[in-house]
Amino acid sequence: MQKKSQIGSMVNKVDILAFGAHPDDVELAAGGTIIKSIQQGKKVAIVDLTQGELGSRGTIETRYDEAANAAKIMGVNFRENLQLADGFFEVNEESLIKVITAIRKYQPEIVFANAPSDRHPDHGRGNGLISRACFLSGLLKIETEEEGQQQLHWRPKVVYHYIQDRYLTPNFIVDVSEQRDQKFEAILAYKTQFFQSDMTGPKTPISGQEFLAALEARLVQYGRDIGVKYGEGFITERPVGTNDISDFL
Repeated sequence: MQKKSQIGSMVNKVDILAFGAHPDDVELAAGGTIIKSIQQGKKVAIVDLTQGELGSRGTIETRYDEAANAAKIMGVNFRENLQLADGFFEVNEESLIKVITAIRKYQPEIVFANAPSDRHPDHGRGNGLISRACFLSGLLKIETEEEGQQQLHWRPKVVYHYIQDRYLTPNFIVDVSEQRDQKFEAILAYKTQFFQSDMTGPKTPISGQEFLAALEARLVQYGRDIGVKYGEGFITERPVGTNDISDFL
């Protein structure tokens, strides 16, 4: 039987809802920002679209265990999996309703979504699914329910797209210098996916030490762009506003 994963005993409104097409997407691209946000007192939930069942390494069961461990390391309040079909989910009514239900369940102000385009086609498709669902979630006439209760309509204020395998120019960068070590601890909680000295099984594009080195280099590059040690980049759907120009220093 496939497990459903949720951290926390009750549903609650969060500040940030981070979606990932696969377990580990969020940790790899936005883990530092999530950790920093939690340290600042924000509540965060993660929703994985698929179970990553087509991955060459690991199993559905190990992916759930690893995702739960990574969430605990980051301090995430809730995590669940929508169990869409890895590699085959489409942007259709069924998948949109599942994502809308999750958005209304957590009522976030901010949504993190996959990269607009990437090496893995699920990432770009997941990005389109999440972005469209964020808009539709605000429409009163689309009815959804959770545990037999009709949900209220809800539209997040902003959607930020994190950057994954392919280099994309960010619209803004978050300083995650102090969160770097905890971010990598969360990534390495996926013991079947990323390099361990005693790992066995097939080699994949993400299972070698060189992948972790490339990830570190990306953090360094984005950090250099804003004059800090490590950074994570995001792409916006609309201009970012501020009440204080000093926020951009």
